[in-house]
Amino acid sequence: MRLTRRNFLQAALALPAGASFARYEALAAPARDQVKITAIKALQTRRLNLIRIDTDAGITGYGPCGANGPFARNVIAGLEGGRLPHLGLIGKDPLAIQVHFHNMFYAYPQRGRQTRVLSGIDIALWDLAGKILGKPVSKLLGGNFRDEIPLYSHSGARDFLSAEAWRETARKIKSDPRGFKAYKLDLHHPLRARMQEYIPSIGPQEAGRIRQAYALAREAFGSEIDIIVHCHAELDLPSAVRVAEAVEPIKPLYFEDPIAPAYSDSWLALRRTTRIPLMTGENIELPEGAMPFLQNQAVDCLQPDLINAGGITGTKMIADMAAVYRIPVCLHNVSGLALNMASQQWSAAVFNCPMMECRGDADRPEEASGNAPVIRNGRMLVSRLPGLGIELNQEYLKANRVEGEPWWE
Repeated sequence: MRLTRRNFLQAALALPAGASFARYEALAAPARDQVKITAIKALQTRRLNLIRIDTDAGITGYGPCGANGPFARNVIAGLEGGRLPHLGLIGKDPLAIQVHFHNMFYAYPQRGRQTRVLSGIDIALWDLAGKILGKPVSKLLGGNFRDEIPLYSHSGARDFLSAEAWRETARKIKSDPRGFKAYKLDLHHPLRARMQEYIPSIGPQEAGRIRQAYALAREAFGSEIDIIVHCHAELDLPSAVRVAEAVEPIKPLYFEDPIAPAYSDSWLALRRTTRIPLMTGENIELPEGAMPFLQNQAVDCLQPDLINAGGITGTKMIADMAAVYRIPVCLHNVSGLALNMASQQWSAAVFNCPMMECRGDADRPEEASGNAPVIRNGRMLVSRLPGLGIELNQEYLKANRVEGEPWWE
């Protein structure tokens, strides 16, 4: 089905009116118009980029940012002093999150790299809202469906075609005290290709190496560790079909991002040729980016990233639409403390979110001054602190700025 404004709106209107944020609006109502935004700032360090929103109440909200400091500040300046200054946030009530979301993404549409900055602003607004109202963001989104988030992480072997190398990897992951129960294994290694580099086609020899590599991984991991066949859109459709045939015997949890990320009929063709569950979505922007995958039942799981998809607000809208089609949503999450904390709060409050991606070192963020994520038995505990629960070590951030980066400007 071709996505049009009409059928997009029809699908959106199929949801209960205001259901996505009804709980938040009720909680926020008594505190509306009591606090004003005074500044929006950005900071780039060697490991991560951040957004900060200040208020006249002395309360500050933080969010992850998907762009470097100069570009983020340029987007903020355009939002606050561009051709449509009335759409800016300075001087406005930070609790009017849905209004700000509309103004940032639809009243004056922004896409591409701008989305990765504006999404960070949206996330920081939710952090602010939680601090103002004294509640974790998960409670503002409607409450917790879970207090521990099942995780999947990333692994590999020093030689993907060596049985001993995979046994060594299996020994390491099974002795990891975090206890992850699912791992992504990158396809480009047995293909002997560069990650994210498009490969025009693969033949029987390449398919044979892929079959061997993943069979060795399954043998070493056993049945208790799930495997996600992890691509970065390297394949064309015939190659993706061939890879799916090669890895089907190991029963992957998902076949992720095998072909170009934008929706096309190739996704539906791949869906019809394999029994392996398909996953995609880390590059989806806003609900309309997800809609054709949902309408055409082209994938088994969406994997949006809060930074790419419109922040907490836009990604919650995606999840609510996916729920209508009974399609799960598992967040893409390979960043630092701020994105981890935002992702866990979001995942706790979304019914159709069975798992969340997570780096193996997510519980050791150098930028945290406290309340670092806790991972046990392959699950991340959900913070109960107000907002996102982010506690930043400002001295660490200051000492690790990239060269020439100003301090919170």
